[in-house]
Amino acid sequence: MIKAILVSSVILAMGWSSITLAECPRAYPLFKIERSKNKHIVQYDICVAENGDIPDPKPVKVYWILENGKRRDLNFIQAMLAYGIDSQERLEENKYRIAVVALKDRKIVVEKSPSGYRAIVLISGEESILEKAFVMSRERMLGLPKVLYVDLFGRNLQTDVPVKERIIPQ
Repeated sequence: MIKAILVSSVILAMGWSSITLAECPRAYPLFKIERSKNKHIVQYDICVAENGDIPDPKPVKVYWILENGKRRDLNFIQAMLAYGIDSQERLEENKYRIAVVALKDRKIVVEKSPSGYRAIVLISGEESILEKAFVMSRERMLGLPKVLYVDLFGRNLQTDVPVKERIIPQ
């Protein structure tokens, strides 16, 4: 009982407040997540310096774009259980490997390109530029929604042909 009260206190103290993300001098949009639940979008950007290089050891920033166009940071629960960044690893100058919490097994490489930055991931076995993901879920009476599937959309890195893959959670 005491443990449950302590956990509830921590969630109330931390879980429902926003995680404040530092503003970027300059940001490039990488990809977004759309959901069946509503029209809010989860946006992933790369934060860069004025010269276009990545100075931050954790450069990918995540936030909501609400239906009304306003921006809101993820709360602690959203960041830790679904949409946050699980890891950010520098591979070389202006190139990182990241993992989104909900897709930990699908590593994404963020790299500088002639047109800015891009997020590269395997989609249907093809190295592709990730444009968006769509999450189809069903609300439950209690607790978190049940994810039915996630669709990944992008363009083949070599041919620029659109690619799509449906991931069904086990």
